[in-house]
Amino acid sequence: MSQRYPGGLIRKTPPTVTGPTDGEGGSAPGIWTLEEVAYYEKAGLWPKKILPLVLMGWGSSHQGQMGQDDTVNHSSPVQIGTPNWSTVSSGRHLGVAIKDTGSLWSWGNSSTGATLRNTVANNSSPVQVGALTTWLEVSAAYHTLLIKTDGTLWSGGLNNRGQLGPNNIVSTSSPIQIGSDTDWYKVEAGDERSLALKTDGTMWSWGYGLQGAGGHNDVIDRSSPTQIGALTTWSKISLSDQTCAAVKTDGTLWAWGQNSFGQLGQGDFTRRSSPTQIGALTTWTNVAAGSDHIIVLKNDGTVWGSGSNSHGELSLGTSPPQYTKTLVQVLSETTWAQVTAGQEQSFVISTTGELYALGRNTTGALGDGTVLSRSSPVQIGTGNKWQMVAAGRHTGTSNLNTFGIEKQG
Repeated sequence: MSQRYPGGLIRKTPPTVTGPTDGEGGSAPGIWTLEEVAYYEKAGLWPKKILPLVLMGWGSSHQGQMGQDDTVNHSSPVQIGTPNWSTVSSGRHLGVAIKDTGSLWSWGNSSTGATLRNTVANNSSPVQVGALTTWLEVSAAYHTLLIKTDGTLWSGGLNNRGQLGPNNIVSTSSPIQIGSDTDWYKVEAGDERSLALKTDGTMWSWGYGLQGAGGHNDVIDRSSPTQIGALTTWSKISLSDQTCAAVKTDGTLWAWGQNSFGQLGQGDFTRRSSPTQIGALTTWTNVAAGSDHIIVLKNDGTVWGSGSNSHGELSLGTSPPQYTKTLVQVLSETTWAQVTAGQEQSFVISTTGELYALGRNTTGALGDGTVLSRSSPVQIGTGNKWQMVAAGRHTGTSNLNTFGIEKQG
């Protein structure tokens, strides 16, 4: 029995495992991206990791979003809670994460209800949300989007533009189910908008339509999930406050929304209100959208980008102009495996598991132990077991925070 996902098929039962021989959980046949491995590990369809996954955080903590039971900023990674974590999202002055047991946890600013704890009281250390152990995916901003292991879609928090998706603009501080579909695969929360993929390869959006970031060829708000076009070939998505980007199963790259710094890679500053292809290459594997820039990973291990370089986030140096309106290679190395974009930061993980950061470093959001902005990649910590990074991509650059998950040992 198989389940379709954008890009191929995976068996419902775990693949045959070789090992483990190195404490890393063994191996399985086939070619998998790190993102696919992480997703199916969470779903219990991949060999179980042996080394525990620790949650680390760095940057601003003025509202307890570092989970350290204080409001002290941290410019280097500090451990949050106890292992074993599965995934994490950096919301607006808050964190929301899922453990490998499927339990849901949150901390930080609760004023919008996005911590889902049925309260507006902040909490500076992780608190479990309810008693369910069926949570799989999470993405947070001023609101939080979730997917359960049964493929259902849930949300909570601010809903002033319909970004929660229940066909109204009523905010809530507890998770509510959106519709009855059971085939949701990936969610992305922006400041007042939402983007998602289903397992059939369709792409959906709802919430604020300004700047065309809804992708529906208009600027209209929508309060329930609405399919973008009719294609069933979408594979990867990324959403910041007003810019969206996606990769299709054929390896083509697409973007839409705000374009004031050329981040859509079209050679101009004109916004697009529906997905527009960037170039003609079919070798893109992943994309991450910051506020005013995007960074993209190619299948040869190179990293490319377009848009703002005002704080060195594209590693283009410090001389004007501080932007590029076409895609250019931004890192010379060919050894990159993952990309993540913050508001004005870029994070990359190498094929050997090291984490590097560049861009704006207000409140220590890069994690290199300083508050100095960087226009060249600087390694974060000394470890080589980083699995993922979740960086704040939301309006308000003075209070940025970042989370990462790293294997312990």
